[in-house]
Amino acid sequence: MIPREILKQVRRIELSTRGLVNDVLSGEYHSVFKGRGMNFAEVREYQYGDDIRTIDWNVTARAGTPFVKIHEEERELTVMLVVDLSASGEFGTRGRFKAEVAVEICALLAFSAIKNNDKVGLIIFTDRVEKFVPPRKGRRHVLRVLRELLYHRPEGTGTDIAAALDYLNHVQRRRAVTFLVSDFLDDGFEKPLAVAGRRHDLVAVRLRDEREVELPPLGILAIEDPETGERLVVDTSRPAFRARFSETVARRREALDRRLRRSKVDVIDIETGEPYDRPLMRFFRDRARRQR
Repeated sequence: MIPREILKQVRRIELSTRGLVNDVLSGEYHSVFKGRGMNFAEVREYQYGDDIRTIDWNVTARAGTPFVKIHEEERELTVMLVVDLSASGEFGTRGRFKAEVAVEICALLAFSAIKNNDKVGLIIFTDRVEKFVPPRKGRRHVLRVLRELLYHRPEGTGTDIAAALDYLNHVQRRRAVTFLVSDFLDDGFEKPLAVAGRRHDLVAVRLRDEREVELPPLGILAIEDPETGERLVVDTSRPAFRARFSETVARRREALDRRLRRSKVDVIDIETGEPYDRPLMRFFRDRARRQR
């Protein structure tokens, strides 16, 4: 039995994301990801407003007037949510943990997908793959995906992005729109990332909290890495230490950016203390502009 509190959370998330899905994101999602039907039906004469990319140039040349191709139906898409629930997700200094933001983003993307009659699947991972929900359609299925994200209690604490991407490439043979939701506190996943970037339309949703980028001057602190258990005592009152910390984080971020660019993976950066709808909308609009 699923606890009543989990069901309440699912309902709250559904209600909180409904407005964005219905009023804003669904149209952007449709324009960026929705494919064209693969089954050719007929041609008809061009009408004002038709996409010029559908023009059949052979028929147009023979007829002396523009004709466009008509397809029977639009292709179904599969949307895969590959979600990092490692221990570092249980961190946040601006009201919500990274893991909580991840669930809401997944809800928004999943409801946008089913609104367009696409399938949604889920892979939950830590330092191992912990849960796989095969892609299916429908609201009931999306609610199951959300329940899994909220109800799942991770066995691992670390992060193994390579294992998650290898698993994705194994279970999802056909091309899928894949959102990899993580804080990316991991290394050594360049090869699986490149393979997944070729096989799928891969988008990295990178989560972070401002205190992972810049430390405040709070004096001596005892800190612990939630994934490894390593403990350190640091003096945050020292400007030189805070500067080195920020520089190290910036170098790591730049290295990840280079890896993602090489693999042709788009990135959506999400801050825990800021509304997540803005970077999502910016991503969809920028991508639609590039496609045009």
